[in-house]
Amino acid sequence: MLRVAVVGSGPSGVYTAQNLVQLDSGVLVDVLDRLPCPYGLVRYGVAPDHEKIKSLQNNLRTVLEHERVRFLGGIQVGPGGLPAARLREWYHAVVYCVGAATDRHLGIPGEDLPGSWSATQFVSWYSAHPDSADDGFVRDARSAVVIGVGNVAVDVTRMLARGPAELSPTDMPQAALSSLAASRVSAIHMVGRRGPSQARFTTKELRELGGLPDTELAVDPAELAMDPAYADPSALPAVQRRNVEVLRGWAQAPPEDAPRHIRLRFFLRPVELLAEGGRVGAVRFERTAPDGQGGVTGTGRYEDIEAQLVLRSVGYRGVPLEGLPFDAASGTVPHLAGRVLRAGVVAPGEYVAGWIKRGPTGVIGTNRPCAKETVLSLLEDAPALVRKELLEDPLTLLRRAGIEPVQWAGWQAIERAEAALGASLGRSVVKLADWESLLTAARATGSQQAS
Repeated sequence: MLRVAVVGSGPSGVYTAQNLVQLDSGVLVDVLDRLPCPYGLVRYGVAPDHEKIKSLQNNLRTVLEHERVRFLGGIQVGPGGLPAARLREWYHAVVYCVGAATDRHLGIPGEDLPGSWSATQFVSWYSAHPDSADDGFVRDARSAVVIGVGNVAVDVTRMLARGPAELSPTDMPQAALSSLAASRVSAIHMVGRRGPSQARFTTKELRELGGLPDTELAVDPAELAMDPAYADPSALPAVQRRNVEVLRGWAQAPPEDAPRHIRLRFFLRPVELLAEGGRVGAVRFERTAPDGQGGVTGTGRYEDIEAQLVLRSVGYRGVPLEGLPFDAASGTVPHLAGRVLRAGVVAPGEYVAGWIKRGPTGVIGTNRPCAKETVLSLLEDAPALVRKELLEDPLTLLRRAGIEPVQWAGWQAIERAEAALGASLGRSVVKLADWESLLTAARATGSQQAS
């Protein structure tokens, strides 16, 4: 039987496993993850108030409960853990679905000042990622600047403006809920260097900003008018056209008296983070203008926006994987229809899918065709791959190497512990937010040792 390891249990990894078992009735799939919890960014990247998107976990669950799919969590592949070469010995094929593990930087002075973070770090904190820590994101902050105009930027802006009554029903960890409930952030500026017709957020996400209780949303009509497509957006793609229409409506709305204010700004490029009292105190922006080529150019005019909290949301980036080739320019592994290429030559038995394959683009559903392309390549190669004789179950080999993975029963135990924690706090499910709590919950039952 064809035995495949899928490294990563986010959407791309689970869709890879799904395609494998659907297209080959004899394949056995182990889905490995560094974390003891499955689902990747669906668990640790989707905003807690987006229950409909988070419900996608139910679809992913069905795949991971398939009789020929096995979840093995808590396994670090690479430095400090299981060498990738060992996986290639234990399986006929390995598919790497590890996403884009870091964020892009602005590359400007002051970016590393206390109070300046990536949006990824902020999202990980309120999503209970066990690698994150309570670094006092909102402590002593009155004004926040979010740099970027994509969906993640909209998410973190919305989280900063949400009140405790709206966040309490979510699965947000208690420490993050308490911090956000006590937050004194009253002004949030979401800033893009280009115009509204080039913003990357979806209209559904954008509209949510306009419906937040006790929050005034304002858009500068003069900045909107700088966009060449603003006067007549009819030629724009549907999403961008709807975005412009929503923004036009907000720009015409009269000001409101509210305890919180969101300002959507355009044609401003960050050039420096300014210090005050040893931490960030403001962001200096240069006014930009359309250059007629789809980009922008600097005008030499500057504006400072007060901020004790700065969140940059300018994209994710893949990182090199031990033992695999890596294209530093694109942040991806070189491939041919999902087959890993080493010096331009196909590496037998090695594959990629998801963001590490194509870069951090698309939505969750984009991973479906991406995974299917890789699986079709793998199954085409299968007759040659199965010539390698595998003598033992990889789970036996893992245990012999001193690694006891968190299996599906362990994950179910984590779910029960999170439900119990929520009940004890008078909330629904509340996520466990640290490694010790997760592993203690996973291993609280003897079911962990069942194969």
